[in-house]
Amino acid sequence: MTNFENRLKESLSAEDEAFLRNLEEGESLMGQLGSTFAGPMMVWTGFAFVLSFAFFGIAVWAGFKMYEATEPRLMVFWLGVFLFAMIAVGLIKIWFWMRMNHLALLRELKRIELRLVR
Repeated sequence: MTNFENRLKESLSAEDEAFLRNLEEGESLMGQLGSTFAGPMMVWTGFAFVLSFAFFGIAVWAGFKMYEATEPRLMVFWLGVFLFAMIAVGLIKIWFWMRMNHLALLRELKRIELRLVR
């Protein structure tokens, strides 16, 4: 074995081996979503999760207000609020998918690293 291989093998711990065993089983979509709530970004993920529900509630409320409005000016205003809130929900969902993709990529890199050691 080369010096690089020796250093790489020494740097791995039992935690890395357990992580590799977890990777072998695969992870469901809900498991991937749940894994976004762990680690250093846990607070931001929770904040974004709550914010997405808040924006959805605002969108529903603005939708009802739009239909209740009698003046065209108010209808356009509530339509703007509705569209803004729905776009915000969509962008937060895109952020979640990007976060899940980032974590999946990190898992794949870790899998490759651990396979190299073997």
